[in-house]
Parts: sequence; C-alpha cells; structure tokens
Amino acid sequence: MQRFVTFGEIMLRLRPPGAERLLQSPLLEATFGGGEANVAVGLARLGLDVAYVSVIPDNAVGDACIAELRKQGIDTSLIVRKGERLGIYFLEPGANQRPSKIIYDRSHSAISEASPKDIGWDKVFEGATWFHITGITPAISLSASELSLEAVKKAQEKGVTVSCDLNFRKKLWKYGKAAQEIMGDLVKYVDVAVGNEEDCQKSLGIAVDVDVESGRLEAEKYGELTGKVLERFPNLKKIAITMRESYSADHNGWSAVLNNGSEILFSRKYDIRDIIDRVGTGDTFAAGLIYGINHLGGDQAALEFAVAASCLKHSIPGDLPLISVKEVEGLAGGEVSGRVQR
Repeated sequence: MQRFVTFGEIMLRLRPPGAERLLQSPLLEATFGGGEANVAVGLARLGLDVAYVSVIPDNAVGDACIAELRKQGIDTSLIVRKGERLGIYFLEPGANQRPSKIIYDRSHSAISEASPKDIGWDKVFEGATWFHITGITPAISLSASELSLEAVKKAQEKGVTVSCDLNFRKKLWKYGKAAQEIMGDLVKYVDVAVGNEEDCQKSLGIAVDVDVESGRLEAEKYGELTGKVLERFPNLKKIAITMRESYSADHNGWSAVLNNGSEILFSRKYDIRDIIDRVGTGDTFAAGLIYGINHLGGDQAALEFAVAASCLKHSIPGDLPLISVKEVEGLAGGEVSGRVQR
C-alpha cells in the first residue's frame, strides 16, 4: 500500500474579512496553513494515505491545529509536541491592481527551534513510499535546515521517492545561510522537483530570460529552464514549473510545464478571473502532481490533473485545498462553465 509523508511548519493564518486592509476593522479570520501541510491535505482529500510530520506546541492552539489536520483525514501520530509557540502569518488579500501581502511572525516557533534528534526518521519512513518537503522549512532556521537535509538523506536511504517544492521565500532566509547554499545540497536527494521561475533562480541559481512582469509568458523559455535544472541535478527524474500570467490580483492565466528528461510537456492554460484566494495554489499543484504521477496514465495526464487541481484552489478561501478527484477530473475533462450542479 502506498503511504505519503510530508514534513514542515504549519502556522496560524490571520487575515481580515473580504478585501479589507490589515486591521482596517478590528476583525481577523483565523485558520491554519503551511506549504507541506497544504500538500498533505490535498493528498488526503484525493483519497491517499498521508501522514504529516512537524513540531507543534502542546497548548490549545496546537490542539486546534492538529484537530484540523485530523478532520481532513491526515495521520498526525508522528507530530512532535514541544516548543512554546506556533508560527503565525498575516495575509492582507489583494484586489485588482493592489497585490496581496504577507507578514510572517514565526521567529522562535516550535519547529524553528527543533533539532535533528527530535524526530525519529526511521519510524517516520516505516512503510512510506513518498516523501514531500519544500524550500520553506530549510529557510526558517539553521536547525530546521539540518532537519530537512537529514530527512531527505534518510528517505533516499530507505528507497522512498522524494519530491520538493523549491518555494523561495525571501523574507525567511535571515539566519546567515543563502538559499542556494542549502537548497543546492538538499535537491541532490530529490527525485521530483516543483517550482516557478523565481524558485529556480533564487533557490538554485538557475535562470532564463523571462519577463514575469508583463503578464505574458513565453512557454518555450520555461521548457529551457527545466532542461537547465535537470542538467545541473542529474538525480532529478522530473521537474514541473508553474507558469502564472498575472494580469491583476484577481485575474491570472495558469498553466505548467513538465520535463521528465525525455520530453517537455505543456498543460492547457486556464484563464482564472475573480480569484478568491491564490495562497496554497502551488501546494495544490504539487499535491495534484504527486497524485497524478502515482495514479494516472503518464506524465501528461499527471500534469493536466495538477494544473486543474490548482486552478480549482483559486476559488477556495484559506490555505487548504478542499477538492476531490471527481471535481478535478471534471475540470480537466472540460467542465469549465461553473454551472450549478443539481
């Protein structure tokens, strides 16, 4: 039986109602989210056996966080309960030409102060077939980067397939190590990589000449970018790059490219208008791709499933991808009208 494991930091997410500015009114909506947790939820919602590994404080906030994960069907038995606080992030949602903004409050969070001895990776990988991590966790602190590297090394040793969303976060790399220094070592133990053009440039130091500000992307340049990544990291079996055409905060074009070393595949493009929440869409893409690689007939089908899944996430508030296989298959199969289903 396949078993999927993800590892990283989950946070308390606070945002104002609707499209308000932060603290425009004295209200904040509280939910939970974080890159690897979002992927875990996506995989569980798609019907897979998934466990989430993290370090979460043993207090009421931590209890509520774990309850949310359990509600989504995730095995939380491997979570370590220690530390003083759960990290927080504040989201100010954008609208039209006003971009969304994120403020992190995650210094001294439980996972940032965890050490490699806190997690027993042999137990974590018992029966595991796939392990997912992102470039966010190694950016949190030196000890978190050590945990991350230890995890991918142990996964490879155990014969577990490793996927990594490169996820460059400029605001997090503050502890004296550069992203390229850490991620270059970590990706040597990865089988499937996911990211966008900035992730490849800032996390791996690999770039092509693309104009991401104009809103119009040259797809062939992204195919070239994937080839450069595979050339630099011959251990990688596949890399998928998402392509976002950002016309405004509410209106994006959305597609992706996948290079498996033999061929470069492009997905269909979705024109997404009236975006509800784009946070977590890349995580949903990763979850959809992992599902597709393991359960669908080939890389093109996996890519189309991933893009459709992440397209749907743009319509769902919160970090978590509350989707189903049937919904994703419907969109990938051409059900794009949004008509009421009775």
